Amino acid sequence: MTAPAKLALEDGTVYTGVSIGADGEVDGEVCFNTSMTGYQEILTDPSYRGQIVTMTFPQIGNYGVNEGDLESARPHLAGFVVREHSRVNSNFRSEGALGEYLKDWGVVAIESIDTRALVRRIRSQGAMRGVLSTVDLDDASLVAKAKASPGLVGRDLVSEVVPDMPCEWQEPCSEWTHLNGECGMRNAEDSKRDPHSPFPIPHSPTPHVVALDYGMKWNIPRHLFGGGCQVTVLPGTATAEAVLAQNPDGVFLSNGPGDPEPLEYAIGTIRGLLGKTPVFGICLGHQLLSLACGAKTFKLKFGHRGANHRVQRLDTGAVEITSQNHGFAVDEASLPSTLEVTHRSLNDGTIEGVRHRELAAFSVQYHPEASAGPHDSHYLFQEFLKAMRA
Repeated sequence: MTAPAKLALEDGTVYTGVSIGADGEVDGEVCFNTSMTGYQEILTDPSYRGQIVTMTFPQIGNYGVNEGDLESARPHLAGFVVREHSRVNSNFRSEGALGEYLKDWGVVAIESIDTRALVRRIRSQGAMRGVLSTVDLDDASLVAKAKASPGLVGRDLVSEVVPDMPCEWQEPCSEWTHLNGECGMRNAEDSKRDPHSPFPIPHSPTPHVVALDYGMKWNIPRHLFGGGCQVTVLPGTATAEAVLAQNPDGVFLSNGPGDPEPLEYAIGTIRGLLGKTPVFGICLGHQLLSLACGAKTFKLKFGHRGANHRVQRLDTGAVEITSQNHGFAVDEASLPSTLEVTHRSLNDGTIEGVRHRELAAFSVQYHPEASAGPHDSHYLFQEFLKAMRA
């Protein structure tokens, strides 16, 4: 038997549908992702903390869920919205149904609403606060709750998703477990280097990367470890002194949720690392590196979320097909002279990459580890490795 659910926006719009997840009520910023596949990666990406995610592809759940596609130990988004939830999961890798996965993890989700109309409203009006509920079905009440919800601007959501303790990452294989609920662990017989790694054959000694985890997707340390690096994961709240005490050959700045400007602790740490070790950042890490160098950020109208965003590499003119998930961007007018723009969005012209003119530090706004191209952006990991060996 199906249960009703409603999604209300702060502008007074209410969508009525059917619950496909857990009972309950959640609030968050309503956004959309244009990817045709990858819903499990989206569900478990910590960068979606505080957001109600709408999938634009009309049918979601076709291939079920499996442990190998996790990007973290659990779902992090506030709520999930789809046009149609597939009750049949047909794939040889499937280990369960999407609906059951949502219920098991307490994710409030809705189907059978006009997601095209919802996305058009977000694109024209901008991202809005919303409430998704199966327990309160009164329109006026839900709209009032949506208007009262905190939104993303000015909130520190990173502190809600950072790991509790440091760990040593080891590459997950076909059979893997979680170390401390946050890291993958490889069996001894599976310790050979990944032949599909973006890195060249590693040299000795092994480069030691400290990854600052602000809400890091697991596929990032998979790339680093699979390329021959020793990877130590530290919480994103770590100080520069704590990072340097690890004697890193390089520091990686991860993705993460929400507004970067309130994260003074992270910005201060990065300032303390610049010039002392090579630094490479992705997504939120890109924004934090830019802030640490003196730039500012701003909130995009409705964000970039999907797997086919075109980005131009300015030094060669090559166009990369990228995976993206961000609602904030670096303000080009505020860019200090020490940073040069290396990549630019071909959709709206916003900055997609920067490099420090004097120090070994660079970053990109998109996710090269997500392999949207699929190999368009793997050279970035090679550049990081080269910087660590310089």
